[in-house]
Amino acid sequence: MWRRGIRMVVLGAALVVLVGCGSKTVESDANAEEATRAGTATAWTRAAPIRINGVRTADGGRSLVVDAQVPDGAPDCVRGLRGELHTVEHGTVYVMVTLETRSLDQDAGCTETQRVEATVKLGEALGSRRVMVNSGAVFTPVGATPPALRQCGENGCDPTPSRCTSSSYRQAVNDTDIPQHTSWEERGCDDTWLVLDLSTRMGPVCGGSDDGCSSSGISQRWFYRAETSGWQPVTMNGDAGCAGIHKLLPELPERLCASLPRLDRG
Repeated sequence: MWRRGIRMVVLGAALVVLVGCGSKTVESDANAEEATRAGTATAWTRAAPIRINGVRTADGGRSLVVDAQVPDGAPDCVRGLRGELHTVEHGTVYVMVTLETRSLDQDAGCTETQRVEATVKLGEALGSRRVMVNSGAVFTPVGATPPALRQCGENGCDPTPSRCTSSSYRQAVNDTDIPQHTSWEERGCDDTWLVLDLSTRMGPVCGGSDDGCSSSGISQRWFYRAETSGWQPVTMNGDAGCAGIHKLLPELPERLCASLPRLDRG
């Protein structure tokens, strides 16, 4: 008995208690829970912003200020926001904007967003070079209003000029907030203004011509103004002649609206 008691004291220092022929490690449940909470509270992950809203130049073009959308909604959702110059190649400046966030932790409460700015120092003035942020969004100073850069779209950084051509009309339709697969009919065009009737077929997916399915058309008349980035949608109006549209665009030349028929909305 004396030898067994000594053994229990010695092993007790290692938090092991002998029970019959077995053993059990003694731990504090409270300490374990505290460790789990501490681990959760420091579950920071390096990530990219949710979205890049825009880029502008600063410091005479030697710096870029990146406007980004990041997680918010609770204390300490974001830390370590960082903007870095990655490389400059083939007329493009590649920059990286990163941050540390707890938004991946569902219990952190970072379910909202906020806008922040990250500054990227360049070795020299940007000039006419493009900027790519995080291998995604591309911005260019060409055709932009300084100090802001213009974001390049699905038509690239060099859009089709505002001309009275089919390719120019196609880009105008692509830049209009309408469904895909929309057709157009030109109603008037000059060096400054463009009038298009847009038609979109809407309806159920049909298997054949005899299954009772039918579709209807939605028509809109859009007026566009020529900008350096291409035709930009300005307003809609489906009235006949100039009376209706001149209430919205009095500067539109009468020759482009005088003969407009009333729009059939389908």
